[in-house]
Amino acid sequence: MDDDSRQARWERRTEVPLSVASALFLAAYAVLVLGHTLPAVWRQACVAAMLAAWSLFGVDYAVRWGLSGQRLGFIRAHPVDTLALLLPLLRPLRIVKVYEAVQRHRGEPRLSLHARVVFYAGLSAALLGFAGSLAVYQQERGAPGASIRTFGDSVWWTCTTLTTVGYGDVVPVTPMGRTIASVLMVCGLALLGAVTGSFSSWLLQVFAREDENDGDHGNRGRKKPPGS
Repeated sequence: MDDDSRQARWERRTEVPLSVASALFLAAYAVLVLGHTLPAVWRQACVAAMLAAWSLFGVDYAVRWGLSGQRLGFIRAHPVDTLALLLPLLRPLRIVKVYEAVQRHRGEPRLSLHARVVFYAGLSAALLGFAGSLAVYQQERGAPGASIRTFGDSVWWTCTTLTTVGYGDVVPVTPMGRTIASVLMVCGLALLGAVTGSFSSWLLQVFAREDENDGDHGNRGRKKPPGS
């Protein structure tokens, strides 16, 4: 995509506002799930905030689709955005782009590639884990035979799931809870693979530079043959 295209300009202008809307959506959902003893007016306000943020996501998707000049090709090229529109709890992952937007606006240098991968993977895991904990807790609390009865249980289960440990001491029993578990397992494997791959690549580069430096020192220490 051309950086000067209408779609690119739209994305640059809406990146930060949509990230704020994503954070608002997650905060409202957290209050709605955890504050189940709040007065009805506060719960209605949370639902209204979530619907307003979701509407902004839909408008942004529709505008980008129209500006792209594509039809089904836009959906195939943006599967994550399409999934986030259908499952808005995944939308807060967009917050990780705020750092890039702020750095570009200030003209400051970005972190190295490996540092960015680790930073984004860590922040994505935290946001995804928090959203997943809320969603599972909402589905499991009060369900017959449920072992996830508190939000603390849900957080513990999410940590073991994202890290692919899976102790099995608490597990979801509802169909929706198990669906959320499947999504978290896939995301956990992807994030773990990204961090592991980036760390391995960084180690290879460090060792390669050390070998080059050792080779240079060895060559400088050798005496040149006569007549050279």
